[in-house]
Amino acid sequence: MPDSGSISDEIKRFILTSVPSVPYLEAMLLLRNDPASPWDAARLSKRLYISEKAATSLLAELHEAGIVHTEEQSPEAFCFSPATESLRDIIGQLAAAYTTQLVEVTHLIHSKTGKKAQHFADAFKWRKDS
Repeated sequence: MPDSGSISDEIKRFILTSVPSVPYLEAMLLLRNDPASPWDAARLSKRLYISEKAATSLLAELHEAGIVHTEEQSPEAFCFSPATESLRDIIGQLAAAYTTQLVEVTHLIHSKTGKKAQHFADAFKWRKDS
């Protein structure tokens, strides 16, 4: 078990392979923290202080990643519903890490352009079905 000052390798891999930006992470965590309530672009844009267009893109990315779903009768409203339990688990671990290691997590997201971070990420690929 890693100490409270470090992010586990599993979380690092997930961040490097599956979290493209801090707004993406924060959108995912907002929906996770309110799973029973549907989120649309207008609501998300207000909470993240971003444009509705950017919020629409984030919701589409989260949907494509299997993190949120829509209802047939309301295709513009999204709810947190990971495609697999392992995905739900890793998101829960990331949420916990983000509350205690916000700076480290955000630095890791921003470091993705660095050669070393990309090399580490390329060694592992997070799949929706794992």
